[in-house]
Amino acid sequence: MTTSNAPRIAVIGCGYWGANHVRTLGEMGLLHAVSDVNIDRAEMLAQPFGARACLPDDVFADADIDAVVLALPAHVHAQFALRAIADGKHVFVEKPLALSSADGAHVVDEAATAGLVLMTGHILCFHNAFTALRDRVAAGDLGEVRYLQSHRLGFGKFHARFDALWDLAPHDLSMIMTLAGGEPESVRGVHRGVSIGTTDLAHVHLDFAAGTGAHIHVSRHSPYRERRFTVIGSEGMAVWDDLADWPQKLALYRHRIDPKGTNWDFELSDPDYVPLEANMALTDELAHFAECIRTGETPRTDGRQGVAVLRILEQAGA
Repeated sequence: MTTSNAPRIAVIGCGYWGANHVRTLGEMGLLHAVSDVNIDRAEMLAQPFGARACLPDDVFADADIDAVVLALPAHVHAQFALRAIADGKHVFVEKPLALSSADGAHVVDEAATAGLVLMTGHILCFHNAFTALRDRVAAGDLGEVRYLQSHRLGFGKFHARFDALWDLAPHDLSMIMTLAGGEPESVRGVHRGVSIGTTDLAHVHLDFAAGTGAHIHVSRHSPYRERRFTVIGSEGMAVWDDLADWPQKLALYRHRIDPKGTNWDFELSDPDYVPLEANMALTDELAHFAECIRTGETPRTDGRQGVAVLRILEQAGA
């Protein structure tokens, strides 16, 4: 976005993911400032893009900054978001929006009162495979959606403060609610610690008003990696395998079941791979944020969805 009314954005937080935001916004021509308590780190990341390096207090005080991206430890997301809103800045918050639904709802209310854009960073909703899957579902290609299933498994990223459910499930919950059209009516969670005393693996079962069901399995204690998102409809099924190469990331199946008296005939089909153009989901996500600031459009992954994710996590982890 290079028009004269493009927002001037600051990134607060220069860890691994914050550095990705800095690089992406810099390449898009939207980066105005880079901020961290480690000013040397901020200067190193800001320098290639000619952006200003500063401490967080300076970001909030700078009237030339229109919006902030918060890529901080999750326990300070709500605090920093509220301060940015109080200073009249639009806010993009990496997931999770807060560590409680009450805190998240407070951020949403303050942004709405101030008339500011609040977006939650659920990046997988901007992956081209999910966009194509969402469009197929909306067009009725799979018929009535009956069940949604997501597996996000691997080994590692152990945090004493942050368990596997809160670390791994938010993206999947965001995608499921996008396709199901809202929040679930009921949530049931099963979780277990394996190594360090917090949840290392979890199963979450969701039921929606329209009759759609969903299941999420997350684990940071799996000996193998799996990143699969499945939609089961009345007229077909779709599987997004994010570990597959782009030509085979999204597959459609036309398996059929036909009742014949007391027997049920079924027919298996070969996968029909959906042509996809490779995309940088973070670039598209941040472009959407900038466009929402420019137009006043509600983000696809707005603060209300961020709070809905928090409510489900609280119920699943209880």
